[in-house]
Amino acid sequence: MPQPPSQPTDSNNSATTDVTPVVALKELVARLHREQNKIQDLLSSLGFALRSFNNLNQFLELIPLMATRVTDADGSALFLYKPNGQVRLEQLHWQDSRQRKDIRKALETASSQIALLSNTVPLTTTTTGMLDDQMHRCLGPDVQIFGTAILVKHNERGWLYVLSRDPDYTWTETRQKLVRLVADQTAVAIENDELAVELRKKERLDQELEIGAEIQRRLLPRQCPIIPGVALAARCKPANRVGGDYYDFIPTNHDQIQPSGKNAIASEEIGRWGLVVGDVMGKGVPAGLIMTMMRGMLRGEVLHGHPPRRILQNLNRVMYADLENSNRFVTLFYSEFDPDTKILSYSNAAHNPPLWWHAATKTVTRLDTLGMLIGLDANSQYEDGQALLESGDVVIYYTDGMTDAASASGDRFDEENLIEALNIACRIYRDPQEILDYMFNKVQDFIGGEKQNTDDMTLVVLQVK
Repeated sequence: MPQPPSQPTDSNNSATTDVTPVVALKELVARLHREQNKIQDLLSSLGFALRSFNNLNQFLELIPLMATRVTDADGSALFLYKPNGQVRLEQLHWQDSRQRKDIRKALETASSQIALLSNTVPLTTTTTGMLDDQMHRCLGPDVQIFGTAILVKHNERGWLYVLSRDPDYTWTETRQKLVRLVADQTAVAIENDELAVELRKKERLDQELEIGAEIQRRLLPRQCPIIPGVALAARCKPANRVGGDYYDFIPTNHDQIQPSGKNAIASEEIGRWGLVVGDVMGKGVPAGLIMTMMRGMLRGEVLHGHPPRRILQNLNRVMYADLENSNRFVTLFYSEFDPDTKILSYSNAAHNPPLWWHAATKTVTRLDTLGMLIGLDANSQYEDGQALLESGDVVIYYTDGMTDAASASGDRFDEENLIEALNIACRIYRDPQEILDYMFNKVQDFIGGEKQNTDDMTLVVLQVK
């Protein structure tokens, strides 16, 4: 007799019902894994873009798209602050292209209202809250907004908003972290762009400084002239690429200004020669520009044939207005050497007095006259002085960079040490270049090692044959 079909047991029913939760859990894990991979891919792409893009605007175009994707929102908006503090809608992404135009118009209206309300006052926390209020008002109650600040060096530079029309959309902690991460990448891009702009400015400035330094080097004598009866050596060592120190050898009549060769700066026509050293107060480009202007004016003035005091007086009157406007002054020592008589005529406008080493007595005398700084008073008066140089005598012209040079302990080299160094050098050496090298080395040893002096240093050595 056939048996009735068997009924499913309780154990079979249990196995069937247990499969559903397991599958659901696997699907959940798989979905989370896919979401995690998607977020990692998106953030990796953002990092790649940050490293690759040289154009900030190209990178900023990606920001709302990335913020939308990592948070599963309907769209995202990036607002940045203008230099005057007003807010601007920089970039917008909205998934539904049919609604994008209306959303953009609403957001632009919100930002323009902030501009009117803030009245050019830089944005603060209060006005940032005003932006939230305006966005809610312009977008309507159907759109939820969630935002995070973009901070560059702790300064608020804008806001990144996530927008959603889904009433069930929640601003979870994970979404907050992801949007903050995107906002941080945005801040890095903005800072990198600003650093790149500053770097380009610095490079342009460096190029201009190099051009200025080259011009100044060309304006200073490339070599010392051949003056009968004396030998010369000179060096100018700027503290910066462009300096305010100045020295020159100026022929006093037109007959001497005739080149006698490729490298010669004047002929051997016998006549008086102007020897000048000066220092513009300050350093760098402004001082260098004034020095260049003064050089041209002085060279023109010397050709008129006036005595040194008159030359300084006329130069002071001509330069007074320009120097007064720039709040700078010039110290200047001007002298003329006559090869026939060995007389050095001079006048001083508050410059460091040159030092005259007498070969016969092995003593040092200061060459000085009364006179004010060039540019201090339009009616300043100057005095003339004269010195009869003898065989073996040495005269050094210098700027205060030599005597003000400071050691590691803060002590100054001062005039006393300079006189001592001159005494030793003139007793040991018979060539002006050797004397110059010795004195520069003494100052450098005093400063210490390879340390750079903080002021320009100039030294001119004149030795009577």
